[in-house]
Amino acid sequence: MPKGIFNVPVAKNEPVLTYAPGTPERKELKAKIAELRSQEIELPMIIGGKEVFTDRKVRMFPPHEIAHTLGYYNQGDASHVEMAIDAALSAREKWANMSWQHRASIFLKAADLLAGPYRAKINAATMLGQSKNAFQAEIDAACELADFFRFGVQVMTDIYKIQPESAKGMWNYNEYRPLEGFIYALTPFNFTSIAGNLPAAPALMGNVAVWKPSKTAVYSAGVIMEVFQEAGLPDGVINLVFASGPMTADIVLTHPDFAGIHFTGSTGVFQSIWKKIGENIYKYKSYPRIVGETGGKDFIFADNTVNKRALAIAMLRGAFEYQGQKCSAASRVYVPESIWPEVKEIFGAELATVKMGPPEDFTNFVNAVIDEDSFDKLKGFIDRAREDEDAEVIFGGNCDKSVGYFIEPTVIQAKTPDYITMQEELFGPVLTVYVYEDEKMDETLEILDKTSIYALTGAVMSQDRYNIEKITKRLENAAGNFYINDKPTGAVVGQQPFGGARGSGTDDKAGSIFNFLRWTAIRTIKETFVSPTEYTYPNFQADEE
Repeated sequence: MPKGIFNVPVAKNEPVLTYAPGTPERKELKAKIAELRSQEIELPMIIGGKEVFTDRKVRMFPPHEIAHTLGYYNQGDASHVEMAIDAALSAREKWANMSWQHRASIFLKAADLLAGPYRAKINAATMLGQSKNAFQAEIDAACELADFFRFGVQVMTDIYKIQPESAKGMWNYNEYRPLEGFIYALTPFNFTSIAGNLPAAPALMGNVAVWKPSKTAVYSAGVIMEVFQEAGLPDGVINLVFASGPMTADIVLTHPDFAGIHFTGSTGVFQSIWKKIGENIYKYKSYPRIVGETGGKDFIFADNTVNKRALAIAMLRGAFEYQGQKCSAASRVYVPESIWPEVKEIFGAELATVKMGPPEDFTNFVNAVIDEDSFDKLKGFIDRAREDEDAEVIFGGNCDKSVGYFIEPTVIQAKTPDYITMQEELFGPVLTVYVYEDEKMDETLEILDKTSIYALTGAVMSQDRYNIEKITKRLENAAGNFYINDKPTGAVVGQQPFGGARGSGTDDKAGSIFNFLRWTAIRTIKETFVSPTEYTYPNFQADEE
C-alpha cells in the first residue's frame, strides 16, 4: 500500500452540546422543534434514489402527544420491496468498484452534516417522533451517528492494512471485497444512530442495502436519508422502504442474492429470521452473514461496600433514561439487605424530583414510551405486581395514555429472585429490585447468571477490589458489556464496542473492527515472480556413491 494513503481525517468523538439555558444550540433546537411541529409532511420511500409514493398513507405522531399529526408516510407493499432489491443490485457493481477514499468521503461528509447543519433537525425529529429528551437525542442522533460514520472510516482503513507476510520470490496480499448480493438492514426505534449505522456500515465496505426502519421511527429515518443524499451517496446504494416486516422478510430472505442481515430488535424476531435463513440456505449464492443485537435483561449487582448514593443514581439513570427503552437499560438490581434501607431512601428522594412530560419541555427527564402496545404491556406487568404476593410496587406505577403513552418510573421489589419481572425483558421504565442476604452473595450471583436468557449489559458496584474481581470473573458470560461502578448504559463508539451474547445477539460489537469484518469477503492473492519449471523435489536425486 502506498505510504500515507491511510491518513484519513478522522476526528475524536463528537463533543456533546449542553443545551443549557442561554446557549445558541438550545435556541436553535427549540426553533427547529417549533418548525417541525408546524408542518405536516408526506414522507416517501427512497428507492433507487427516487421518491416513491403509494396510495396508503400512515399517520405519524409524537408518542407523548398522540392527537398531534407530524405527517404521513407512504406504506409500501411487496412490489416496493422487490423494487428496492433490484435497485440495490443495479447499483452494486459501480459502488463496489468505487475507490475506498470516495466511499469514505461520503460518510465523513455525512458525519459533518449531522454535526453541523442537520444537528438541530435530526435531534428535533428524534425528540418528536420517538419522545426523547434533548440530551438523549443529542448523544444519540447527532453525536453517536456522526461517531459511527467517522470511526467506520477509520476501521475500514485499519482492515485494509491487515495484510499477510510475503516470503522471498512471492507477493501475498488480501483484497477486501463487498459481499456478493445485498444486505438487509432491519432497524429499531430506540436509537436513531443504530437506524443509520445498520445500513451504513455494510455500505461503507462497498455493499448495497435494503433498509427497513421500525414503523415508530420513520420520521427520523427520513432525515437520515436526507443526510445520505446530501452527502452524495449514489442512488440505489441504500434503499429506504416502509413495509410490513413479515412480508418484507418473506421476500428478502428467499432471494438468491441475499448476502446478509444487519439487525437490532427483539430476540423472537431475530430467531425467526435465523430459522427462515436456515430453511432457505440452499437458495443463496453465498452463506449469508447474520449479525444481530437483540434484547437484554440488564443488571446491577451491588455488595455491602458500595457507595450508596452512587448506586442509587446508577439505578435511576440506568433504568429510567429514555424511559428504560435502551437495550442496555438497567432492569434488575441485586442489593444486600444491610444497605437496602439507606439506598431505598436515597433513591426515593432523588426519584421524587424527576419530572415527566413532553420532550419539548427541556426540564422533563422522562417522556412517553414508544406506542400503545408497549404501554399496555408495561401497565399489565405493573398491575400484576400490585396483586402478586411475591412482589410490591414501591415507587411509581401510575400510567396514563389519555394524552400520550406516559408511564411513571416504577420500581418493583421482588420477594423471590425468579419473579417474572426479574426475568422477562420489559423495555420500559420499570426496575425490579431483589434484596439478598449479605452472606448469600455467591448464591445470588449464581441465581443472577441463570435467571435470564440474555447477556447484553451488566454492572458490579463495590468498593472491595477482591469482590470486584471475583464478581467480574463469575459473571463473565452474563454480559457482553460489563461496567464496574457505573450504570450499564452509555456505550460510546470507539470506546466500548457494544454487543452481547446468549439471547442478546451475535456479539459482533457495533462500531468496531469486529463488526466491519462481517461485511467484507476476503480474497487472498499470491503472485510468484519466477515460476517453477520442474516438478521434481531435491530429495528425488540419487545418493552419491
